[in-house]
Amino acid sequence: MPDRIVLATPHARHDPLERDLKMIPGLEVTRIRTPDALAPGLLQELKPRYVFFPHWSHRIPAEIYDDFECVIFHMSDVPFGRGGSPLQNLIVRGFHNTQLTALRCVEEMDAGDVYMKCPLSLAGTAEQILRRASDLTGEMIKAILRENPVPVPQTGEITAFRRRTPQEGDIAGLAGLDKIYDHIRMLDADGYPSAFLEIGNLRLEFAAASLRPDAVEAAVRIIRRKP
Repeated sequence: MPDRIVLATPHARHDPLERDLKMIPGLEVTRIRTPDALAPGLLQELKPRYVFFPHWSHRIPAEIYDDFECVIFHMSDVPFGRGGSPLQNLIVRGFHNTQLTALRCVEEMDAGDVYMKCPLSLAGTAEQILRRASDLTGEMIKAILRENPVPVPQTGEITAFRRRTPQEGDIAGLAGLDKIYDHIRMLDADGYPSAFLEIGNLRLEFAAASLRPDAVEAAVRIIRRKP
């Protein structure tokens, strides 16, 4: 009987990851894209060896992680950085590198035992970082399938991140061009609310930023604010 895994992710940036995994001989890959499709009945029928969750932002029901080996991928060196918006929270704190962590899903958020950690650069736009993380996720999944590692408990001081809100994308109060540049690039990805500046009844949204010695250059989209 072939190995079976489930890949749960809605993002198109993970399509190459899915195709790559499906090229592995003897491995059957089922893709799940929505929370509604993550049904216990389907998983009971498939009986996957692992359920992998790259960049899955929804709560995973206990009936799923209790009955199946669910592996999530979190962009911090846990237990530092548990919680929401790790990419943005790391960049606003001045980090240039992090660890991509594969860990077991448990009831407490990002508190599960760790299968492995791999270094990840935080250079570039959020989209570039997420695509780099997707490539790395593929290598980690292959290693987990090959080595079947036993996850180990997290050690160290717990630091929790709070999920950032769209309104925190406002660059008006930032001091320093480097901070403005970081704010624009860390939100520059498909599905993320852009960094913005509001002037009167106009909203300016920024992307594709580059940092110069005396300026930040960026593409700007100007829209009228709703009354």
